[in-house]
Amino acid sequence: MLDPEIQQIVSAANSSGMEYCDMTVPEARLAHEEKALLLGAPFVSLTRVQDAHIPGRFTDIPVRIYSPNNNDELQPCLVFYHGGGHVIGSLNSYENLCRQLAKQSGVVVVSVDYRLAPEHRFPAAVDDAFDAYDWLSRNGETWGLDPKRLALGGDSAGGNLVAVVALLVRDADTGIAPPCHQLMVYPATAPYPDTPSQQQYAENHILTRRLILWFHEHYLSYADHLDVRWAPLLADSHENLPPATIILAQCDPLRDEGVEYAQRLMEAGNDVSLTLYAGTTHPFFSWSGVSIKARTAVTFAAHQLRTALIET
Repeated sequence: MLDPEIQQIVSAANSSGMEYCDMTVPEARLAHEEKALLLGAPFVSLTRVQDAHIPGRFTDIPVRIYSPNNNDELQPCLVFYHGGGHVIGSLNSYENLCRQLAKQSGVVVVSVDYRLAPEHRFPAAVDDAFDAYDWLSRNGETWGLDPKRLALGGDSAGGNLVAVVALLVRDADTGIAPPCHQLMVYPATAPYPDTPSQQQYAENHILTRRLILWFHEHYLSYADHLDVRWAPLLADSHENLPPATIILAQCDPLRDEGVEYAQRLMEAGNDVSLTLYAGTTHPFFSWSGVSIKARTAVTFAAHQLRTALIET
């Protein structure tokens, strides 16, 4: 059973009879921006917010930097990847959430505007996500960031990028410094949408099976589903990865693959904090403007970041 506040949002969405997959991609992106304003985290002021670019191998990558203080010392940093099925989502639609994470954690947040499908299909998003982390790990000091205190974070498609980038960094032969922590909020980790939770919550929720397949159609080719850069569950090894905070929603198609990924990490000897929020669904973490459970989850995520990057 859904939490009453969550149920109200889901019922309103269902009553409209219109999903993102019933729209054109530009229409879906605009609708996502509008929903973020209605449901998203309350605005909080920060010491400094600025836009910048990171030079990637394939393109300059826009980022937005959220600084919670004026400390002259090198600051810890969360490299954040937004959700949206690799098709929708933007710096603007995650603006207030990133502000909240920075404010509550005391950690600088660098939100990465990776390229989206269908204009840029797999693995463009992965390339940009990796390149952004790589550059910050080598050059972050020029922005006042501590390359020894970097974390990865993201929700849904962004959580997928977190898991993938952590694996790529571990396996890189270029000496790139590993992240200190990885925050994954209901990450996509499995090759195909065929888990029990994918079937159980295929309809009448925000993230339906129709929508999941629409995202896949725009982002992936058939063979890409077996690529570890899409499906981190398929990695040969999950050893020697950063400590992880994994936040899941109980009534979410992505729940089971999130649980399985947490289990793989733990079985491989990694430190994992797994929290399942009862009565919630995808993408509740973005609804802290209207949901107590969402606010609780965001505050917990910020606490985990502060503990990992500041208090240890």
